[in-house]
Amino acid sequence: MPAYTHGHHAAVLRSHRSRTAANSAAYLLSELRPGQRVLDVGCGPGTITADLAGLVGPSGRVVGIEPVPEVLAEAAALAAERGLANLSYEVADVYRLPYADASFDVVHAHQVLQHLPDPVAALREMRRVTAPGGVIAVRDSDYAAMTWYPELPELDEWLSLYRKVARANGGEPDAGRRLLAWARAAGLTGDPAAPDAPDANPRCSSSSWTFATDAERAWWSESWAERTVRSKTAATAVAEGLATPADLERIAAGWARWGADPDAWFAVLHGELLYRVS
Repeated sequence: MPAYTHGHHAAVLRSHRSRTAANSAAYLLSELRPGQRVLDVGCGPGTITADLAGLVGPSGRVVGIEPVPEVLAEAAALAAERGLANLSYEVADVYRLPYADASFDVVHAHQVLQHLPDPVAALREMRRVTAPGGVIAVRDSDYAAMTWYPELPELDEWLSLYRKVARANGGEPDAGRRLLAWARAAGLTGDPAAPDAPDANPRCSSSSWTFATDAERAWWSESWAERTVRSKTAATAVAEGLATPADLERIAAGWARWGADPDAWFAVLHGELLYRVS
């Protein structure tokens, strides 16, 4: 089972809970219809999953999966709070999905492929369980493309360290730019004669999160300051000899300094890919 670089520290989950279908899966929304069967791979605390369940209506069925049960109780509680009887959660491995071929109309994965040692194998398995005419939707951030102001050496150090930790765990932090290459390697290809047609398959796009208001920069900086010293990322950094606790404290202080600057601005670029199964 692949290691999840961030782990499930409270600061990580606070970040995950901010994700919605609108701010994290907008490229997919026009494909959703009442009655569809949806699989949400790597659902985390289930905020996007619950939105998807609402969008396919009571006649649709949504299943959220995680490789460990750690956060599924929270996800199930959110579904119950929203009264979503068409939503369930299961422990499952994306490399060996416990579903028959063509079981779903939509297979969605947000910020998942970047953590996998073999994203191509995961995409093949996602394709196996997608019905003809259905879609596979993946979205991943690209750490090397993240940008911010003002420039601080501690944030440069944070980015370099995070990328090393992610790769030590077998992942690829600069995943967003690689989605098309991984899809092609997995056999998710369309008509090469019309790559720029409106119905190009796969269809690639990008979008971003931006943190620039007082509230946004405070939330983003506090999240990363805490994650830098207390999450699984921090533990891996120290265990692998990539940083000392003092290094982590210095980086966290840099995040706090960035967040206190009224001119601070941060953007996270995401690659997106939508593939229709023939």
